[in-house]
Amino acid sequence: MNKKRTDIRNATARSLALDILTEVEVEHAYSNLLLNQKLTQSRLSAADKGLVTELVYGTIQRLNTLDYILNRFVKKGLKSVQPWVRNVLRLSLYQIVYLERIPAHAAVNEAVQIAKRRGHAGISGMVNGVLRSILRSQDELLPSEWDGNAAQRIAIEYSHPEWLVEQWLHQYGEDTTAAICEANNQPPKVSVRVNRLRHSREGFLQQLQEAGIACEASALSPDGIVVKGAGNMAHSAWYEAGDCSIQDESSMLVGRAVAPEPGMKVLDACAAPGGKTTHIAELMRDDGEVWANDIHAHKEQLVRGQAERLGLGSIKPMIADAAKLSAQFPAETFDRILLDAPCSGLGVIRRKPDLKWSKDDSEIESLASLQLALLQELAALVKPGGRLVYSTCTIDRRENELVAAAFLREHDNYEPDNDLYARLGPAFAHERSTEASVQILPHHFGSDGFYIASFTRKC
Repeated sequence: MNKKRTDIRNATARSLALDILTEVEVEHAYSNLLLNQKLTQSRLSAADKGLVTELVYGTIQRLNTLDYILNRFVKKGLKSVQPWVRNVLRLSLYQIVYLERIPAHAAVNEAVQIAKRRGHAGISGMVNGVLRSILRSQDELLPSEWDGNAAQRIAIEYSHPEWLVEQWLHQYGEDTTAAICEANNQPPKVSVRVNRLRHSREGFLQQLQEAGIACEASALSPDGIVVKGAGNMAHSAWYEAGDCSIQDESSMLVGRAVAPEPGMKVLDACAAPGGKTTHIAELMRDDGEVWANDIHAHKEQLVRGQAERLGLGSIKPMIADAAKLSAQFPAETFDRILLDAPCSGLGVIRRKPDLKWSKDDSEIESLASLQLALLQELAALVKPGGRLVYSTCTIDRRENELVAAAFLREHDNYEPDNDLYARLGPAFAHERSTEASVQILPHHFGSDGFYIASFTRKC
């Protein structure tokens, strides 16, 4: 494959996108990490870097739809051609179908030129023939009617694995499943969480607006601001000064669910990279102890770095297996415990589009077992009257509602925390106030899919 790559210093936007897509497919590289690495090394303009990002994420996001179409036009099917040729066809078709600002003939011509440089006349001729045949059939690329198979229709129209669509159809029904998949194909929003030890949300919002930043208060999180067109906020002076943190709006609700009070002792059992940990410390006015645990030693530095950036002294990073924390602390140590559990991550597909292609059903079953085991391990560490909060960034009910129900069945000294909705903010004011869990789906607020459940220890 190395012979098919271009010199990154002289790469065009499309040739660099091709290299990334091929490496993701063949070497199972993480698209976000590889993209950042390649863009940093390249000499492309900001506009071309934006195009590379669009081509890589868009092609991966729409992979199922693109392959369905291409398999109709490639004589022996996509599997019959080399990986780099597959990806030339994919990224070119993505431009033709989804990028109106790029003329179709330009996408085809660029694909043919890339094929000529990297292959031989036969390959460039095949690429040219396939793409021009598609152009002649643009009104007939997808069926106008399906055979009644809802899973296949949604999987192809909205580009998701059919097994995953089938699960969501079983759990949510056809309309909601289609809405989830459609929302997963939308660009993710950029949101920041205000450090309330330094600013009110209203004050910080005004400060951003006065600096010419297009932004608005989050409709979901009382601590969030949605930022538009400001570039990478992690490079801003506000972020570096500790005025804000970058966090999805759904994720910001977890700290509100924990609802720590000054002077409390709190455990974040799976803390890295530290977004929820630091939010908890801010909510308790940096007064008390927030034990931030993670199993990986290198991730402790991520948590420590966030605490230092935000000026938080109450956070105590530690390294341990969350499944063995009862050996680290005496029973009934903590007023609050957060288990932001390892999960399938199916709520963040719009941010990590390759994630949906790398998961399988068996992994979800094993993760659900792990999540329940972690809850069971942590249960004895909560003080009577204290709170155990369980959260995931997935939308699969086997990891969420079924795990929460199993925990409550096995622990009669815990009960659902019926004040959860009242703590989450105005977005939930119209909901039933006695709900002890919340499932946010990607199309509800345009944020990540997220699950939060809260349990109170009775004795």
